Amino acid sequence: MQDFYLGSLLWTLVALSCKAIASTCWRNTTCSGPDVTSFPGQWESNIFAPASRTVSPKHVASLEDLKFSAYSSRVILNGNGSGVVFDFGIEVGGVLSVQYAATGSGSLGLAFTEASTWIGEWSDASNGKFAGRDGALYSNFSASGNNTYVMPDTKLRGGFRYLTAFLVTEQNATVSITDISLEIGFQPTWSNLRAYQGYFHCNDELLNRIWYAGAYTLQTNAVPVNTGRWVPMLANGWANNGTLGPGDTIIVDGAKRDRAVWPGDMGIAVPSSFVSIGDLDSVKNALQVMYNYQNADGSFPEAGPPLLQQNSDTYHMWTMIGTYNYMLYTDDSSFIQQNWERYLKAMSYIYGKVGTSGLLNQTGTRDWARWQTGFNNTEANIILYRTLQTGSELATWLNDTTNVAETWQARAEALKSAINKYCFDTSYGAFKDNATSTTLHPQDANSMSLLFGIVNANTSTASSISTRLTDNWTPIGAVAPELPENISPFISSFEIQGHLTIDRADRALDLIRRSWGWYANHPNGTGSTVIEGYLANGTFGYRSSRGYGYDASYVSHSHGWSSGPTSALTEYIVGLSVTSPAGKTWSLRPQFGDLERAEAGFTTNLGKFWAKWETKESGEYQVGFGAPAGTSGVVSLPVLEAGKIPIVLVNGVAAGNGSLALSSGRVTLDVGSGNYTVQVTQ
Repeated sequence: MQDFYLGSLLWTLVALSCKAIASTCWRNTTCSGPDVTSFPGQWESNIFAPASRTVSPKHVASLEDLKFSAYSSRVILNGNGSGVVFDFGIEVGGVLSVQYAATGSGSLGLAFTEASTWIGEWSDASNGKFAGRDGALYSNFSASGNNTYVMPDTKLRGGFRYLTAFLVTEQNATVSITDISLEIGFQPTWSNLRAYQGYFHCNDELLNRIWYAGAYTLQTNAVPVNTGRWVPMLANGWANNGTLGPGDTIIVDGAKRDRAVWPGDMGIAVPSSFVSIGDLDSVKNALQVMYNYQNADGSFPEAGPPLLQQNSDTYHMWTMIGTYNYMLYTDDSSFIQQNWERYLKAMSYIYGKVGTSGLLNQTGTRDWARWQTGFNNTEANIILYRTLQTGSELATWLNDTTNVAETWQARAEALKSAINKYCFDTSYGAFKDNATSTTLHPQDANSMSLLFGIVNANTSTASSISTRLTDNWTPIGAVAPELPENISPFISSFEIQGHLTIDRADRALDLIRRSWGWYANHPNGTGSTVIEGYLANGTFGYRSSRGYGYDASYVSHSHGWSSGPTSALTEYIVGLSVTSPAGKTWSLRPQFGDLERAEAGFTTNLGKFWAKWETKESGEYQVGFGAPAGTSGVVSLPVLEAGKIPIVLVNGVAAGNGSLALSSGRVTLDVGSGNYTVQVTQ
């Protein structure tokens, strides 16, 4: 056997044996997730999730020069301070095992980071104490021999891509690392991590990567319920053994941190999870823990246990909106019924803060990170409007006989009028931050005003708001005026949907490519997930001055609240969405933008829904779609010439003009279940 050196690193030509590892669920967890994909096809090559729950690094480099090469051999550390970096190629998380042979005495140090920016002997920060980075784990050896180190369960590392292994010794010791493996801890109830229940594919490979990065992020955020971040926060190191909620799996905010249920984050994460991986068990358990910890006055915590932060009106309402989303995607009325009394109490609590002006007075001031909150905050009022609307629909779906559906809808309309009266800045052409003379025009409220229908889509007001939002754009994303110098993919997720709501696919696709494309192509990122946020100067120091202790390594690089393009590309670009529980009714309303073709599908307990479209140079196009038995849908198709009904062939048969309704540049037709091919020509 011949050895060779690279700096202080010594590789030998002893290849690791290839092991076939059967797919399993996490530890003793019951395998309740799907085991096969719903939509097999070429798009599966874009899935980042590994085929096995046990993975090994793909590349290795000396810590001195970081020149990576394929990892296929034993790695030797020689002397104090020698180190190597293992690259798993994607974001991973779980329990690490290392087998090594040692001579002499010393310690093998192990440090973890999501971004290559913080490769080194200190892990990136995650514990929330802001007393420095997380440090490293150590495997001590006192004599020559073979050793196996298995990370303690409490030290499970929720998210990382890079592992630094380094030698600490006062002797001339060596360590020969013979095997490294990671037992993946996320998506604990799935035996097949690639069994996606939804898919997306288009002719733009960057958009495909972004869609699947969002999907994979959501997988890394579905975690075992006993692996939450420990509270109170540790001053040194980290611990992920907090209890998060009921069941076996639960959706949290981020893979590395905070590893807690945050209902506001779920406002973006849940729709994206539905259209991609299809994991709604994690959502159900996350919602249930919020109901379990509802306060006596009817308010919900801002975050689930063990964190249990309080005092957030907006996150209180996001729990209620999340309840609606869960019912919409699952038709799990028994879950809603068992929590309905608590839901009613929550609605009474929040609507009790509406004053004589008709606006909500926000007293629970914690929110997503914006600086200014409180009083008649416009964003909070718009979220209340959405809460009342979705509450009314929930009551209707439950066949409630107490007239709360009508009451809540009437209150929503009154609130909408008050928001437009007191919070819209006519001279600027967009909503201001609150009902004062402030000159701040926030990204969040204006994006949500379009998305949630505070203004009508086909109006000059909506067009003005969309245009004003682009004033915040930079080459790498939209700066949030309410959090200056910061780019929030969470709030930008609402913005792209807002533009799409008023048929500005051009702007939505532009912003997706600027912001999410910037991170997808970043050489220091995970290359597989979506980041929590970043600064307009192109660094990862999101929220450095707003609660993150000026520690840029604390930022999460796998955060579900940033997965908005995943749902937006399916529900608005392909145009396929459900409009009543589990898709009993559905909608297909494609927007082409600058794409030539796109397709997507998702699954509910009723079956599979799919749609695809392709355009021609002439402007004519073809649409295909299918829906399960017992469902019905409304198909809304763009006209080819303004004011003129095109020729529409449905499965080769011309649709009579009497069956086509022309409105706002589209023709609509009602269809039943089954598979269809529609050709639109002039």
